[in-house]
Amino acid sequence: MNPLAISAFTLTTALGAGQAATLDALRAQRSGLAPLRFRGLPLTTWTGEVEGVDQVALPVPLADFDCRNNRLAWLGLQQDGFTDAVDRARTRWGAPRIGVFLGTSTSGLLQTELAYQNRQPDGALPAGFRYAETQNSHSLAAFTAQALALTGPSFVVSTACSSSAKVFGNARRMLDAGWIDAAVVGGVDTLCLTTLYGFNALELLSPEACRPWGAARNGLSIGEAASFMLIERDTEAPQGWVLGVGETNDGHHMSTPHPEGVGAIAAMRAALAAAGLQAGDIDYINLHGTATPTNDSSEDRAVRAVFGEHTPPCSSTKGATGHTLGAAGGVEAAISLLALRHGLMPGGLHRHTPDPDLHANYLDANRDAPLRHVLSNSFGFGGTNASLVLSGVTP
Repeated sequence: MNPLAISAFTLTTALGAGQAATLDALRAQRSGLAPLRFRGLPLTTWTGEVEGVDQVALPVPLADFDCRNNRLAWLGLQQDGFTDAVDRARTRWGAPRIGVFLGTSTSGLLQTELAYQNRQPDGALPAGFRYAETQNSHSLAAFTAQALALTGPSFVVSTACSSSAKVFGNARRMLDAGWIDAAVVGGVDTLCLTTLYGFNALELLSPEACRPWGAARNGLSIGEAASFMLIERDTEAPQGWVLGVGETNDGHHMSTPHPEGVGAIAAMRAALAAAGLQAGDIDYINLHGTATPTNDSSEDRAVRAVFGEHTPPCSSTKGATGHTLGAAGGVEAAISLLALRHGLMPGGLHRHTPDPDLHANYLDANRDAPLRHVLSNSFGFGGTNASLVLSGVTP
């Protein structure tokens, strides 16, 4: 595939808002996880909650979209000069020629949960509840397009944890078809009751900060985040490039990955082939690394199947941000860009004791080194898999 030029990117997670806050936290190996405090829920787990989301006020023209998910989206859009970069792209290409393709898993589901908690005596939902602009999955794309004054194609991908990695493939196909010249991609997901209680029912929540690749790992820590990238056919000041996108669906199980990582293997190989690279060209892998026993063992096998017994240095950053679900692919693509731009391979957090059955070259401490190409993995429920190859080297 032709490289996608990245002209701007930003991310907001429990580590902070914007690139600088994220980079500072990664360099300090500081985690954003903390014991659950969201809405006083009686669950024993840790989460990556973004500070101040409930205090965000949307502009009056966007008030119909008001929900926690879109508030976090608005907060994220204000960072790193992202809206200014989109303004320049809109002037260059025209508003109808810029697409908006974003990932989320639950959209504004919290808004519906709150509406049901506040039903009228006759059972009717509150008069001010607006499903179309909040919980409806397209809400995120509609909100972002309106906020950025873009009128090109827009849609939301909701394939669980691979959602905001797969949108890069959607943008690629739209560009190849000639329907657009640029796209805003990424994802937003926020904490809600269904997500927390649902993962708890699946016995996938860790009662402590998650421990990717650790011998004592016992589940994941849910996070929330917003991440956006502007990609264009070309740009004068590229922040990096997307060289390859690999997408598969092995359909193994609704909530358990294939034990041998069959779909993950195929996604990584497809991404490398699309990038025109060999396994040995990858300098660092940002793992999906959720810290559940089955995910990490499956991904470890998959990585070794693609890269051999001597894998590139790799780590999961979910010990820092939590698992941000539908936003994870976009967040970790942005972290991969930070790694490329600053020569930083971030060490994973909280592992303590390595799992002797996992053999990938996992980093517990940061490593500084020039990087050319990074692979970022995002694997979701239902066997949906996506891998991205990002580069800091001019193609």
